[in-house]
Amino acid sequence: MASYRIRQYREQDYDAVRTLFARGILEHAPAGYRHILRSARAQLGLLVLFAAVRAAAGYWVLGLAAVALALAATWPVVRSFSTSYVQEALCTDLCDISTSYLRVPDSCFWVAEAGGSVVGMVAVAPAQDPAERGVALELKRMSVSKDYRGRGISKALCGEVLRFARARGYGAVVLSTSMVQVAAQRLYEGQGFKKVGTFSPSLLGSLLCFQIFHYRCDLPGGTAAP
Repeated sequence: MASYRIRQYREQDYDAVRTLFARGILEHAPAGYRHILRSARAQLGLLVLFAAVRAAAGYWVLGLAAVALALAATWPVVRSFSTSYVQEALCTDLCDISTSYLRVPDSCFWVAEAGGSVVGMVAVAPAQDPAERGVALELKRMSVSKDYRGRGISKALCGEVLRFARARGYGAVVLSTSMVQVAAQRLYEGQGFKKVGTFSPSLLGSLLCFQIFHYRCDLPGGTAAP
């Protein structure tokens, strides 16, 4: 028997859901930072910086110091991707969860509960892409507490969304996830999602080689893909 249960969101879950979401997103910031530093563009930029400072000052130590400062300055920039995303969510749909997901057609919000605490969450809503409207629903706000991963909770939450969409006659479920959320990508691909596109969240994201992956899962017997 599962040590958790999936149920619809209740108002008393509000603080727990918002905290769980924020923690889940912010924990990916270090992985994003490491990814950017491993990129050829970033490494080339650091090498050019080192060479330029060393040539101008005549000391390799100053070149290393300039690189160290650049690395230190990059961290808050990278973390801002996560903090900005969290702040936007908390001020929009997660500000009034019931209104955003429980009082809107073809939308819902579920939590996973274990030991009397909310340990997971997921939402579904009409797709934001106008081309997908009426054809696909969008899986959103998936998060599972770090202490409860590996127990099948993410898979169960994803299954709720797929069943919900299928029961309403939709032909697909779409979602977006960042390139550093590798575990999430494996989960979605294991549930039948396929990567159908990539994009950068901003010009700065493009410069830092940070991408968002767009996934789609076509549902048997649903409306044909657009």
